[in-house]
Amino acid sequence: MLIDSKNVEESTTALVTEEAPDNKTRRYDRQLRLWAASGQSALESSRLLVISGTATSTSILKNLVLPGIGHFTILDPRKVTPEDSGNNFFLEGPSSIGKSRAEEAVRLLCELNDGVEGKADLRSLEEVLDNDKEWLTEFSLVIAHNLEGGLLDRLSKLLWEDESHPTLAIVRSSGFLAEFYIQYHEHTGESFICVIESHPETAQSLQIDKPFPALLRDSLALDFENMDVTDHGHIPYVYILVRVLEDWKKAHNGSPPSTYAERQEFKKLILAMRKKSDEENFEEAESQAYRAWTATTVPSEIRDLFSDPKDMKADTNKYIGLQKLYKKRAEEEKQIFKSYLTAPVDDATVDAFVKNAHALKLLRGKRWGSLDEDPKALAELVETSSKQLSTHLALSALTSLATKQQPNAPLTPTVEALTAEAQALLPAGVELPAEFGDAVGEVARAPNADLPNTAALLGGIVAQEVIKMITKQYIPIHGSCIIDLIETWTGILPV
Repeated sequence: MLIDSKNVEESTTALVTEEAPDNKTRRYDRQLRLWAASGQSALESSRLLVISGTATSTSILKNLVLPGIGHFTILDPRKVTPEDSGNNFFLEGPSSIGKSRAEEAVRLLCELNDGVEGKADLRSLEEVLDNDKEWLTEFSLVIAHNLEGGLLDRLSKLLWEDESHPTLAIVRSSGFLAEFYIQYHEHTGESFICVIESHPETAQSLQIDKPFPALLRDSLALDFENMDVTDHGHIPYVYILVRVLEDWKKAHNGSPPSTYAERQEFKKLILAMRKKSDEENFEEAESQAYRAWTATTVPSEIRDLFSDPKDMKADTNKYIGLQKLYKKRAEEEKQIFKSYLTAPVDDATVDAFVKNAHALKLLRGKRWGSLDEDPKALAELVETSSKQLSTHLALSALTSLATKQQPNAPLTPTVEALTAEAQALLPAGVELPAEFGDAVGEVARAPNADLPNTAALLGGIVAQEVIKMITKQYIPIHGSCIIDLIETWTGILPV
């Protein structure tokens, strides 16, 4: 067999001279597959403030430094204690004792990724809130772990009062129990985050039930009966479904299959069109038949705000033709969309929006603390989410007790004192959930314990949610995430 030497030379030369991926691409290869270059750019542009250099805080930062955030600052005036050196992997054991906790943590965290800038700020949060609160608004996102209740309340209100202020991630932990919550920005009276690239698990609609004119025209133009056997076996399943559905509607007063029997009959009609028993495109059409009776509607998430077809059995020309059909229609719809815009929007944002319009997600949040200020809402949660609420109330009771005692005094709460604080949050006559006893027992046992295994789990979960907020990709947790490592469960407490 003769081989064209020129083609071989061109092919091999192209392989050799093709530009190799740069160091950044090689380093971040896996995560680029998750959130692409746009997400990585958002990460690298981010500036994070972490308040306190605890074991939990450094575990969260580890999982943000490794994927390449742009900058982080640890705000912490404390020195490393023997307890810190024993539970924080980003301290160098006894040799760190007596040194600045923030400076030690920053130094060791920066060793994970030389592309990330880290800084230690030795001021207290109280000092910053009193004298330099505008500095807090310069960051993309703020993470606070086990803050004193009064300071946390001041911080959350400050970051809530203006839509330009950063998102706040609140983390509370006590022994084997933990909770975290993300406070979104305020905007025109409501707090929200719009996720454009939500990466949904469900496929986008191909408009089988409501084909646009060009798709309907091309589907009806195909001569299935007289087509060559080879061509017949490579008709994209989209054309098959549109054609069969149109024929079905003509025979059923314009209605798609609605009952189980009708849908089974519809599938049989598809398979009956085969010219050979092994035509995979018709088998694929049969497996995708649900698209014919699934109505193309605007999702509720999109209504709140006012792609290419999947792989299929088809020859190259037919597949490319169908792809061009959808792309042309998408371009037409994009121009229509742009005609409605009343303010300048760059093309990249418009492209991302229309490409992901089938899966936009609008999440509305609330200020941290608003739940505990609403006894009626807490009473409802006693009935609907008692297990999650029990942990939340136990941690809120600990925060309340810690606020009332003298600064720097040892925190030794009793079960009785914690129970009284939690009961005071509920309306008169409403009893604490039955599961509260287990939660309050753990909080009383280990009120200050920042355990390495709890810190490690929080480090992964919180960092994941922070990345979602920074990249505005994937759907973040909505509500308070409750973690119980004694019974090994997690849950969401609606807010």
